[in-house]
Amino acid sequence: MLYHPRSTLDLGAVLRPLRRGKGDPCLRVDDTGVVWLTGNTPAGPGTLALRRFADGDVEARAWGPGAEPLLEGVPALLGAEDDDSGFVAHHPPVADARHRLPGLRLGSTGRVWDALLPAVLEQKVTGHEARRSWRELCRRFGEPAPGPAPAGMRVPPTPRAVLGIADWDWHKAGVDLSRRRALIFAAQVAHRLDRAAELRGEPGRALLRKVPGIGVWTAAEVAQRAWGDPDAVSFGDFHIPTVVGHALLGVPLDDEGLAEALAPYSPQRQRAVRYLEAAGFRRPRFAPRYPIRDYRAM
Repeated sequence: MLYHPRSTLDLGAVLRPLRRGKGDPCLRVDDTGVVWLTGNTPAGPGTLALRRFADGDVEARAWGPGAEPLLEGVPALLGAEDDDSGFVAHHPPVADARHRLPGLRLGSTGRVWDALLPAVLEQKVTGHEARRSWRELCRRFGEPAPGPAPAGMRVPPTPRAVLGIADWDWHKAGVDLSRRRALIFAAQVAHRLDRAAELRGEPGRALLRKVPGIGVWTAAEVAQRAWGDPDAVSFGDFHIPTVVGHALLGVPLDDEGLAEALAPYSPQRQRAVRYLEAAGFRRPRFAPRYPIRDYRAM
C-alpha cells in the first residue's frame, strides 16, 4: 500500500521510540533506508517494511498472518491520529525544536503487549541491561520474522511464550525476580490490557497500573507507544528530569520539579519532552552513571 501523509513526516523521528537499541531484533533499518519492524496482532505475527520516497509518500509492505492488521495500522503508526493543534511552546528550546522538527508526530502501534514487555525489562536497570535481556528473550522465545526481513529479526515473545519461560531461562536472560513477576502477571491478563489502547489517556494508564509491578513509569512508556499519549510523562525516569531541567532551566530536576516545569504543557506534556529529546538534548556527561549489573552471574 502507499500512504500519503497529510503533512510533513519525519519517519525516523516518529519510529525512534519503538527501537530498543541498535541491535533491536524487532526493528531494523537496512542499507537502503527501509525500516523493518515486527509485531504481534490478533491475527498472528507479522513483519512490516516502510520505505519513504522523496515526495513524502511511504510505501508499506507486510508479511505473515498479521500482515493485514499491520498495514491497516500504518496511518496511526505514523501519527495520522496525532493532534497537536492545541500545543503551545512555552519555552524557547521547545519552540525552536518544534520549528526545526515539523515532521515529528506521536505514533500509535495499538499493540499494548508489544510495548509492555520491553518497558518492564527497562524497569530500574541500565539501558544496556534491558537491551541485552530484550535481545535474549526475543531470540529464544520470539518467532522468526515472517517474510524477507533482515537476518536475525524476531517477533516479540507472545504472552503465552512468556508464561512458558522457565526460571533458569529468565535467569540466563538477566531478568530479576521483580521484573519477572510483573511480566508473568501482565501475560496472564494480556487479553484485557488491549482495552487500555481503546480507553487512552489517564484511564488507559490506570488500567495498566492495576497489574502488580506496573507503575506510573511503565504505564507511561507503554502509553507513549501503544496509543501515542501526548501527556504520558515517564515520571521516575533516571534521565528525563535532568534532560528537561537542563534544557528548560539550566539545572537538573527531580520528579517534583519536572512536574512543575511541564505543568504549562498539560495535557500535552509528553509532546514537549519528545521535542526536547528529538532535538538532541541529553543528560550531561558529567552525571553519575547507573551501575551495570549482570543478574545472570548472581
